[in-house]
Amino acid sequence: MKSYLEVIILAIVAVSVTPIGTGSTSVSRFVAEAERVVREDGRVRYRLDPMFTTLEGDLSVIFEIIQKVHDAVAQAGAARISTVIKIDDRRDKEVRMEEKVEVVEALLKKRPEN
Repeated sequence: MKSYLEVIILAIVAVSVTPIGTGSTSVSRFVAEAERVVREDGRVRYRLDPMFTTLEGDLSVIFEIIQKVHDAVAQAGAARISTVIKIDDRRDKEVRMEEKVEVVEALLKKRPEN
């Protein structure tokens, strides 16, 4: 097993930045602005999901990107913004976001023992 110093630390972070009081139930234009920031930054791996965007990379870089995303939503016209951040900062081994899903999928393929 690698020591703490030998492990590449990849945080996996789910972030949802929601504009409030925009006068519309649709937030897709704000989501597009937020995603544009993530894509143009290019320093982390990411996946757009229906409710959150998942970011994978160095935690300090992810925090910088979240700040830029938050600001982009404000610049797009949101006077109030609610941001939810969930962080998986595993430091004992390197685990990518796809691996976490693959482990669960593999378990689902196995029949439960009675």
